[in-house]
Amino acid sequence: MTTINTLSYNVSLQKLNTFGIAAQAKLFLPVQELAQLQAVRDDTFLSQLPRLILGGGSNLVLSDQVDALVLHMCLQGRQLVSEDAEFYYVKAAAGENWHEFVQWTLKQGWPGLENLSLIPGTVGAAPIQNIGAYGLEIQDVFHSLEAFDFASGEVVVMDKAACLFAYRDSIFKQSLRDRMVILNVSFALPKLWTPRLAYADVKKWLEQAHIAQANAMQISQAIIAIRRSKLPDPQVTGNAGSFFKNPVVSAHIRHSLSEQFPTLVSYLQPTGDYKLAAGWLIEQTGWKGRSLGAAGVYEKQALVLVNRGCATGTEVKQLAQAIQADVLKKFGVALEIEPNFY
Repeated sequence: MTTINTLSYNVSLQKLNTFGIAAQAKLFLPVQELAQLQAVRDDTFLSQLPRLILGGGSNLVLSDQVDALVLHMCLQGRQLVSEDAEFYYVKAAAGENWHEFVQWTLKQGWPGLENLSLIPGTVGAAPIQNIGAYGLEIQDVFHSLEAFDFASGEVVVMDKAACLFAYRDSIFKQSLRDRMVILNVSFALPKLWTPRLAYADVKKWLEQAHIAQANAMQISQAIIAIRRSKLPDPQVTGNAGSFFKNPVVSAHIRHSLSEQFPTLVSYLQPTGDYKLAAGWLIEQTGWKGRSLGAAGVYEKQALVLVNRGCATGTEVKQLAQAIQADVLKKFGVALEIEPNFY
């Protein structure tokens, strides 16, 4: 019979969040099987506590004391479930490391996830944020997921439509936050694969490497190299990756801004709107490389906030708010924060 004897009190979360904030969990449970979640729900005391579902801690800014039951998702396993004429259907457990999973699929000869290489975090967290990079989002290759519902005590299967994916968003950040715990995710990886090479950085890297027709693994290698050149390694410098969403504005607003700021960086969207480069906006306000307390803006990429050594969650929040205020004042554009604060 599975118990919750592995429940611990006052556990340090510093090594379990990529920002490296020295937070403590009031209660902590490493989840290695579904029965543990069921036991938490059935426990009179534990079921009433606020919950924090923790994966790789890569999209999270913690307060110093986390007054909640922290459920650390450690479920492991990955497999090819089935295939048909069009797709390989691949499933991975929530606790699997995302980048390692991507590399595994590529080594098996199942392309499709290469543009999402080197994104920190776990498989279970990927649909929550609808992670994306270099022209690809999770929703583009998503098939379904299984999740435990704390409200009903049942395991439910959710398809793409049920997840309500949007730009860096899903139903798991909205109405189902902390109610549903993702157990595993399945992906439909195309057999008729075509490379996604819309980004100039990727094309440039492949050209410099004298690769005329890149395969999926070569694209992955390019993206890994580009990300490493632009973004800090969380093992060395604490960070949560891109801290702000790229704001989307109407063509009218973009035109008005480009008249005032001719070097404005923007990208036309299928809707006719424009996505503005948040990093460029932040850099124009003078925040690149600056700090507020022990929290700072990365010298190579203004979109990334970093831990200078002993930053608190409060300092990170104050820095983010100061940046938001300056961008709003200069451009009239509101920046939305990507990571979750807890």
